[in-house]
Amino acid sequence: MGLFDKIRGPIFYKDDSEAERQLEVLIELKQTASGEIADAIEQEIRLVEAGIVGEKQVRFELENSHIPMYVLHDLYYEYEGLTAQIDYLIITRKHQFVIECKNLYGNIEINSNGDFIRTFSYGRHSKKEGIYSPITQNRRHLEMIKQIRGAERIALLRIAFEKNFYNNYRSVVVLANPKTVLNAKFAKKEVRNQVIRADQLAEYIRKVDAEPDSVSCSEKDMENLAQSFISVHKQPKVDYTEKFRIPVNKIDSDTSKGDPSVDELCGPNVESNPDVIICPKCGAPMVRRKATKGPNAGSEFYGCSNFPKCRGIVNIR
Repeated sequence: MGLFDKIRGPIFYKDDSEAERQLEVLIELKQTASGEIADAIEQEIRLVEAGIVGEKQVRFELENSHIPMYVLHDLYYEYEGLTAQIDYLIITRKHQFVIECKNLYGNIEINSNGDFIRTFSYGRHSKKEGIYSPITQNRRHLEMIKQIRGAERIALLRIAFEKNFYNNYRSVVVLANPKTVLNAKFAKKEVRNQVIRADQLAEYIRKVDAEPDSVSCSEKDMENLAQSFISVHKQPKVDYTEKFRIPVNKIDSDTSKGDPSVDELCGPNVESNPDVIICPKCGAPMVRRKATKGPNAGSEFYGCSNFPKCRGIVNIR
């Protein structure tokens, strides 16, 4: 830290949260819902609340780090038809850190293939399940930043920027739940180095900034870079009424017709639905199906991906 430096700790240059706004919308939405739709909204509320708690845990570690940095919270980018939502982007004098925050229940294992496996217990039982790699998710965020920032430069400067990009920009997956045990002893080093617990975040930043080839920038450059990232941030639009696909002021009248038969639900014409539609019974993603037998043969509907454990359906009008 230089003698004339003014920044002595973290500056939260953008500190608002889209998740907080989403939570308000969901709570208001639930007030006019009933039955299974209200249950589905309640589950969505719990997911959003868990994310908010995780991000607050990361914020606590950052604000108590005493590291001179600019902190940008909850950035949303759109570029050439792609989107990215970045939990935290940190700008220090030497690096930029793109943080993906995960507040996961249970313990996390990363195997030699880079697969993320979560184990959680209920009663005397435990269950293992694979989860989508947050490293892959954050890699897409980095790629979008690379494209957006690269497009701002002339050809020669773009070449130099891209050459040094992955040294200057670091991907970090932060496990925010303090009870989560991380087992990454079999993971490759490049994978293991990208996943840390929240209480290790400040030390991780210090360690990376202490690398011998790190180049320092001025406080003005830090602020300009922070402002540049904010200038391309967009306000995401989430329509939860459309997401749930069922009017929240009434229960779907078609539920009185009863569930389809097993043969109808097990038809071969199943495709993944590009829109994430939540099952009104259990909250799992739904897939588009076509009834092959019965009075509704040929008709399409959304069936729960947990079938046959869950027989939730949403009719397509």
